[in-house]
Amino acid sequence: MSEITIRPLVASDRAAWAPLWQGYLTFYKSTLPQEIYDLTFARLTGGTEPMGGFIAEQDGKAVGIVHWVAHRTCWSAKDICYLQDLFVSPDIRGGGAGRKLIEAVRQMAQEKGYYRVYWQTHETNLQAQELYDKVAEKSGFIVYRQALPQ
Repeated sequence: MSEITIRPLVASDRAAWAPLWQGYLTFYKSTLPQEIYDLTFARLTGGTEPMGGFIAEQDGKAVGIVHWVAHRTCWSAKDICYLQDLFVSPDIRGGGAGRKLIEAVRQMAQEKGYYRVYWQTHETNLQAQELYDKVAEKSGFIVYRQALPQ
């Protein structure tokens, strides 16, 4: 197998991105309506939102994606970067794609002058945590959320 390359996600990546996004949703036992797929991809690649993504490729095939969202924080005058979604094809996990995708977000955030990069994962995603423990520090915070009426 050849080296894994990382590049920014662009509008022409829709066909390669969609099955990876679906893989991420399936991993977390989630589904989304088609209009959210469309909106999400448009936001990620449109250049007008404070968000974007990267795609990992190996041997001409898309094998991973990561999405990021920049937002304000009360802790700094600089924006902060939330690494929102990271997915690598199961058949190449452990081969460096996840680390490279995280590094691409970190480098982009540093170039844009963001305050920090942060992310969360499910407590049962132990394989991902093995990587995360090597490239970042656990914050110690627990995430709570409340659903709002739709």
